[in-house]
Amino acid sequence: MFDKELFKNYIYPIATLSGSIIGVGIFSLPYVALKSGIWAMLGYFLVLTLLVIIIHLVFTEISLKTPDFKRFPGFVGHHLGKAAEAVSLVTITFGAFGVLLAYLIIGSEFLAGIFQPYFGGSIFLYAILYFTAVSIIIGLGIKIVSRVEFWALTLLFLSLLFIFVKGFSQIKIGNIFLSPSVVDWKNLFLPYGAIMFALWGTSLIPEVEEMLGDHSANSGRGKDSIRNIVIISTLIPAVVYVLFTVLILGITGGRTTESALTGLKFFLGNSVFLIALFAGVVTTFTAFISQGLTLKKVLIYDMGIKNKQAFIIICLTPLVLFLLGLKSFVPLLSFIGGILLGIDGILILLMYKKIGGKKIIIYPLSLVFLLGVIYEIIYFIK
Repeated sequence: MFDKELFKNYIYPIATLSGSIIGVGIFSLPYVALKSGIWAMLGYFLVLTLLVIIIHLVFTEISLKTPDFKRFPGFVGHHLGKAAEAVSLVTITFGAFGVLLAYLIIGSEFLAGIFQPYFGGSIFLYAILYFTAVSIIIGLGIKIVSRVEFWALTLLFLSLLFIFVKGFSQIKIGNIFLSPSVVDWKNLFLPYGAIMFALWGTSLIPEVEEMLGDHSANSGRGKDSIRNIVIISTLIPAVVYVLFTVLILGITGGRTTESALTGLKFFLGNSVFLIALFAGVVTTFTAFISQGLTLKKVLIYDMGIKNKQAFIIICLTPLVLFLLGLKSFVPLLSFIGGILLGIDGILILLMYKKIGGKKIIIYPLSLVFLLGVIYEIIYFIK
């Protein structure tokens, strides 16, 4: 029997939060596992999933104790003042541009994988085509994309299931559990930023609270409910990521590519390969537009930039960065996850301290984020 309350108070909020967490970061993980080794990758998943769950729960407490409907910079400004709010605006804006660039890199690569064998052309041409299509839709402000996101994610899951069914016989245990001599120990810290990026979902927590309404804010049972939703919604992506990493790595092994799916052409039939790439294009396409429209609102409402200028900034910035040569997918996600989200994590813990949070959580996690930021800065300076 269809239980409307179950769907309203649990299923839909879980689908919203977990669906928003699962994004472009998934495609970087098999390559990261190849470079760092599966055991290091699984260790990071275990530790960082717990860390991100704690951060999500902490931010949930902050959200419940913050009046009015606010975005992340609004939370920071309310609890920590204008200077901290300015810092959060910088991290949110640069992080959003980084995500858009990541979508452009991976989306154009998938698009080229589909059409290049038939029509030729450089990766630059497909980047321009991808950029033009998303720019037109962002300019028009089509809201139907948010509804399409669910189906795009569904298409991605179905294609991954199809890959599993077709590629199961191709999975080799030796591809997953590579010999330690194959693993470059210089990459031991590589999974940190990529996994942090892939699991992070604080921006949607206030929206989940709004979905639950007074049910979450005014009762002990409601608070337990939203906490359970946050925990489950973080665990689902973590499980999906591990399964995806094992699946792709098991099939492609040492020929795993940065974008994961493009390496499948060496092992599976052309039909499976094209279906996977098509699902990847649709997923990144809708996510780019959704992220672009969200960033457009931030530029207009939080920074006072006019609509036309905001549109130009949003669309041209990722393309200019791409043309300047920033085309390395995994390092980009590591930068966002390790540095920008690390700073956001510290801001969240400072807000938590402001509302009387537990010191046993605040100081150790702040140290983890700080060390992560320092490591990523050193890594990128090299």
